[in-house]
Amino acid sequence: MSLIRDSQGNYRRKGDITEQDILSTAETLLRAKLERQGSISNPSDAGDYLRMRIGSLPHEEFHILWLDNRHRILDCQKLFTGTIDGASVHSREVIRAALDINAAAAILAHNHPSGVAEPSASDRTLTTELVNALKIVGVRVLDHLLVTAGPVTSLAARGLM
Repeated sequence: MSLIRDSQGNYRRKGDITEQDILSTAETLLRAKLERQGSISNPSDAGDYLRMRIGSLPHEEFHILWLDNRHRILDCQKLFTGTIDGASVHSREVIRAALDINAAAAILAHNHPSGVAEPSASDRTLTTELVNALKIVGVRVLDHLLVTAGPVTSLAARGLM
């Protein structure tokens, strides 16, 4: 019998590996790569990591990659969970999370379970609201990424921020 070690350090039989085990391991490897780089220098670094984390979920989740002044990762937090076509995001909770972690910058991200990474009007409105809210407490929003299992769209790269 062949044993392998999963992302939590537990041993399993080789045939017992699930898709979630593979995605979790990929997420762990990409996070380690980002941490080794020390900082996020372009949207594709964050996009690859977030694609593994939330790209294939069947419901929307809103995450924020919190960064320090040198754009080193402080944390990646899931702040809100939604349904198949939306998640309610509250500025007050985002500000609270930013202050709790003492962030200087943020990369917003949420997934589109539909697989379409095009920004909607509500995505653009939400981005503007959060940029303005976080600016009040001195946190710069560097990007808002729309994540699918395939493409990741950067609102900053599209000039929508």
